[in-house]
Amino acid sequence: MTERLAESARATEGVATSQAEFDKWFDDRCASQSQQVTPIPFGEMRNWSFAEGTGNLVHDSGRFFSVAGLDVRVDRGPVREWSQPIILQQEIGLLGIAVREIDGVLHLLMQAKTEPGNPNGVQLSPTVQATKSNYTGVHQGRHVPYLEHFVDVRPGGVIADVLQSEHGAWFYRKRNRNMVIEVGPEVEAGEDFCWLTLGQVQRQLAISHRVNMDARTVLSCLPGPELGSGVHTSTELLNWITTHQAMPDVETSVVGLDGLAGWRRDEERISHESGAFFSVRAVDVVANSREVSGWTQPLIEPHGLGVVALLVKRFDGVLHALLRARIEPGYIDAIELAPTVQGTPENYAGFPEEEREPFREVERRLAQDRVLFDAEMSEEGGRFYHSRSRYTIIEVGAEYPDQEPPGFRWVTVPQLAWLLQHRHYLNVQARSLVACLRAVTG
Repeated sequence: MTERLAESARATEGVATSQAEFDKWFDDRCASQSQQVTPIPFGEMRNWSFAEGTGNLVHDSGRFFSVAGLDVRVDRGPVREWSQPIILQQEIGLLGIAVREIDGVLHLLMQAKTEPGNPNGVQLSPTVQATKSNYTGVHQGRHVPYLEHFVDVRPGGVIADVLQSEHGAWFYRKRNRNMVIEVGPEVEAGEDFCWLTLGQVQRQLAISHRVNMDARTVLSCLPGPELGSGVHTSTELLNWITTHQAMPDVETSVVGLDGLAGWRRDEERISHESGAFFSVRAVDVVANSREVSGWTQPLIEPHGLGVVALLVKRFDGVLHALLRARIEPGYIDAIELAPTVQGTPENYAGFPEEEREPFREVERRLAQDRVLFDAEMSEEGGRFYHSRSRYTIIEVGAEYPDQEPPGFRWVTVPQLAWLLQHRHYLNVQARSLVACLRAVTG
């Protein structure tokens, strides 16, 4: 399978669909998918309300998701205790890409899909992207196309199947099933779908806000090359990860939104009293290409442009990525591996100098080192409103220290692919950058 994927990655101009044909198809989908998203006061939401007793924002059905409060205590870092709103969504979503051989080359079935929180409307999405509430018909909408192929996979058809986390800063212990399956020639592309080679999809990653978060995380889980030598053996990496998962003392308690320390609610927003971090707001959505034609819902609106940067370096000719063991309150385990630098600089304004220095270091590296990847990407538009981050991969030179700072490790690309066969090792931002790294390094 690895060689078949490599051949598909080399077919950057397309096989079943030429690049010109794809460009026209995508432009047509953008023009045909109408969506109007209007911020509204909480009081105008339909089927959503603040629950008596807790103040949590909940759906009348008891399904989909809710927004509650979270009290957090940690034993390290510049802030040891805080409270925040958090999304609760117990059900496991399904993110799946179907692949099929066309003219001897593997193709991925990608979907053009708009989400209410996308900053640009339509993005390239997986074949299937649905919560359990969606695909079990809680919204009484249309059937999710191609779902049956993932629910009842043909023998030998599974290429990847792993549970992965979502954003640990905004979701509480949320997981999605990331799947890649191979289907037969009877599966054809519907109007909003297109068969593309892996190389064509990887080219789209370089375009800002073109490939959505759900597609990026599934792409990162594709099988990778055989494990080779690196600065650390795979056993050493697992020991280091397990040590960091067992080491921190992280206490979280789900509480009500009413009276949440440091947060204020008015008619249109739930926001931090400092104006930093993020807000919770409500939107009204009218769409012509979704399972239902209109709805209202809350969304998380991050404040500021995020910085998500991965430093890579060659050791004896082998490319390594510098990853960090990062605590976030919504992780099932205490930590997951994150990019070298991850955060929104404005949120660190009052922090000690050493907490702000990594963002300045990224700017210096962008100016002086080899930039392998640089694009603005948005996070999951079904839950986040215009969440934007600048994703970069920077290859540093020999002068960059080999010594790993506390909490960091150099990891090879094959080791990253190996770790992604297992749950809860790499966070969603790191998985996005793994997909991009594999696109630019082959």
